[in-house]
Amino acid sequence: MSDTAPAAPQFADLGLPAPLLEALASLGYETPSPIQAEAIPTLLAGSDLLGLAQTGTGKTAAFALPVLAGIDVSLRATQALVLTPTRELALQVAEALQRYAQNMRGFSVLALYGGSAFAPQFKALERGVHVVVATPGRLTDHMRRGSIKFDNMRFLVLDEADEMLKMGFADDLDAVFEKVPATTQKALFSATMPAGVRTVARKHMKDPKEIRLHSGKTSSLDTITQKVWEVSNHHKLDAMTRLLEVEPVEAMLVFVRTKTASMELAERLEARGFSAAALNGDLSQQLREQVVDRLKRGLLDIVVATDVAARGLDVDRITHVLNYDLPHDSESYVHRIGRTGRAGRTGTAILFATPRERRLLHLLEKATGQKIEPQQLPSADAVRTGRLSKLAKRLNTARENTGALQQQLVNDLLELTNMDSNELAASLLAILPSAKTLVEPVADLPAAPPRRETSDDRDSGLVRYKVQGGRSNGLMPKPLVDALVRHARLQRQQIGHIKMFTEHTGVYLPPLDDATLAKLSTIEINGVALQIRAWPLPPGETDRPPRSSRPPRKDFPSKPRAPRPPRSE
Repeated sequence: MSDTAPAAPQFADLGLPAPLLEALASLGYETPSPIQAEAIPTLLAGSDLLGLAQTGTGKTAAFALPVLAGIDVSLRATQALVLTPTRELALQVAEALQRYAQNMRGFSVLALYGGSAFAPQFKALERGVHVVVATPGRLTDHMRRGSIKFDNMRFLVLDEADEMLKMGFADDLDAVFEKVPATTQKALFSATMPAGVRTVARKHMKDPKEIRLHSGKTSSLDTITQKVWEVSNHHKLDAMTRLLEVEPVEAMLVFVRTKTASMELAERLEARGFSAAALNGDLSQQLREQVVDRLKRGLLDIVVATDVAARGLDVDRITHVLNYDLPHDSESYVHRIGRTGRAGRTGTAILFATPRERRLLHLLEKATGQKIEPQQLPSADAVRTGRLSKLAKRLNTARENTGALQQQLVNDLLELTNMDSNELAASLLAILPSAKTLVEPVADLPAAPPRRETSDDRDSGLVRYKVQGGRSNGLMPKPLVDALVRHARLQRQQIGHIKMFTEHTGVYLPPLDDATLAKLSTIEINGVALQIRAWPLPPGETDRPPRSSRPPRKDFPSKPRAPRPPRSE
């Protein structure tokens, strides 16, 4: 009996046609990932598929290769439809399909997404494209106009189905399932498996084969080093500057909670001399594509983004992901850090956490199955060493490009200045802008204050919101908390003090963006819409008295009752 472990499967063992195998070899693909090894044969066999896999595990190739294997290039009609939650992911999938189909002469793919002109899309669909990759909203627009045909549809793929359901596209997905022919093969991929995804699979798929990747063995986060820096809110920018000076960053993706914060932080980084830009939903699609293109070409080093804008972003240069603001939930954290360390590359994910947020780290560690290692803020000496190392690297690179002309210039300067070589080098450093930082004083950042275990501490750093409804209509804290967890995607530990009044309620929450506030305002409890809005207190005031000022509890004698009148017979 041999003790030799079975050989890992190769792409040639999965049943893919020769043109696709040749394309994979030219792209440098060697062995299939676990999701690819299981999903490709299942789809090639014609079965419906329900796949549970995290981002970055190679699931795009897992469905794209079988789809391409079943495409009849001679038939100029849409034969496959891939739905994605965002424009960025749609473009990424379309580009991947084009790369894999490089040896399929005449193949065409079209990405449909909001923010782009309809006319070119109409023309492309009229000419005939083999695969359409679309966001649900734009696909629904084309379905209403009758510009997309489903008669020859052989494949329907939902990528990141859980995200599409969270974004409110359940009805749109049902409409698509009802429109495709009954013979259409269906594949659904999701990072999580909530009840909504199960419902879609049960309602629209035929005995789907289920593939579930266990994070302990197949996690795409194994190549990512996770760190946490404990830093106060008002020192985050300085801490980030230190990070950029001591970490070997090639390109960094920075996540913040709101669109406004992305613009403000990008502007402040640019003011400090860094090449940075914002990426958020307020930018036009053209501007968003320009930001991503500049990042890919090395014209940008830092992109400050919101969660939705960066979903599906895949850029080789991203070596670091910084969670400048804590994400709303663990799923968002996994998607965020999955922007680095992709396809076998290594990456670093750093999290800024205030003292009160430290208690949430165990939820993130549970979601990733990995320890998030605490790191000390870089000292002044570490910053100086980092600056010196970067300058030395630039000088070594410059030395490779020096020649007789530069050497003659040095000799001329030595003669004209009557300096020796050391004096000349020191003088040149004194006028070199990048060397001036080496002599600037660097102060140590103050450590974040220790967490105080008091009842008021949980509201530190939170925003006070006013909610319509109070004791008069029977609003209670539990249904309010349940609504916030469900519709604002908050963890229960993130919700601070709740103060009930007669007609309204005050609640402390992490800062909420405009879209979340608008969504919450329509939620009803006991027939009353929440109508949530920010509710700042006047300076120095609070909605509850400090503990020390509350009157002590006393035991008062009961008030004597008046004698009852005699009962009449």
